[in-house]
Amino acid sequence: MAHDQLRLANQLCFALYSTSLAMTKVYKPLLQALNLTYPQYLAMLVLWEEDGITVGELSQRLLTDPGSVTPLLKRLEAEGLLNRTRSSADERVVELRLTAKGRALEEQAAAIPACIFKATGQKLPELQELKEELVDLRSNLQSAI
Repeated sequence: MAHDQLRLANQLCFALYSTSLAMTKVYKPLLQALNLTYPQYLAMLVLWEEDGITVGELSQRLLTDPGSVTPLLKRLEAEGLLNRTRSSADERVVELRLTAKGRALEEQAAAIPACIFKATGQKLPELQELKEELVDLRSNLQSAI
């Protein structure tokens, strides 16, 4: 091939994409046991850390726009995991609060990180370094947008 840089195997983007697909496949059966999708799990992780945040704050933490998290939040609310309420100070702002069922789900999810760690076949320091490198890469890419 004349353009080696165009080979799929040479693409960083494909390595990241295919690794992300593999990671979510490992998560899938673990999350099915909790009746959560991967994006819902990410939202719940944020809410377990900081209950009572706004939709805007959640979308910032997830690096997405508020419109894309709204359908996900509606499904979590329908499952009885959280309540969405308009702020009394500014009705344009929607606040998110976990229900007792949503808080209890955190205990059920507590074993997931260890399962994922085991599936990676890596040592903890290697994974921590990889995560830091990926966060740096993400930051650099965001700066280029």
